[in-house]
Amino acid sequence: MNRLALLVGLGNPGPQYLKTRHNAGFWFVDEVASRNGAQFAWQARFGGWEAVFHHQGEGVHLLKPGQYMNRSGGPVAAVCRYYQIAPERLLVAHDELNFAPGVVRLKKDGGHGGHNGLRSIIEYLGSNQFFRLRIGIGRPKHGSVVDYVLGRPTEEEQAEIGAAIDQAATLVPQLLEGEVERVMNLLHK
Repeated sequence: MNRLALLVGLGNPGPQYLKTRHNAGFWFVDEVASRNGAQFAWQARFGGWEAVFHHQGEGVHLLKPGQYMNRSGGPVAAVCRYYQIAPERLLVAHDELNFAPGVVRLKKDGGHGGHNGLRSIIEYLGSNQFFRLRIGIGRPKHGSVVDYVLGRPTEEEQAEIGAAIDQAATLVPQLLEGEVERVMNLLHK
């Protein structure tokens, strides 16, 4: 397997979205950046915030697209083109309605499952051959899914989501070394 070179966190830009469930992907890459002493900076050429750190002598790029979720593909494709990163070397972290808070799963390829950020990335890359880190946020018991994902998690949910992100961030070095099966086994048990 090619080593991962780009970790993308999906979310919506702007302070009003900072603490909403839809920004779980941003929370993940923020945690990875923090653990590796990397700082995000706005990059106009990509239309997003980029951070870079090194793992075993290789640069690893982190990206938070600066577009709304349904337009995330533009910044992701721009980074992939600029650094010549194939989709197979990309991991996209995103919120997942189908998993309870506290559940995190790793998946390779597949469809978008109704997630507008994934839909946009697949469209812009012309490929679905990338990894997804699916961070459970749960599903609303009643009411609108849009209101739910754009709402704030309860304190208990936030703690569970935070623990899942922490677990996944701990496994990033193994992911970067290509130990995908091992990481899947650890996350999925």
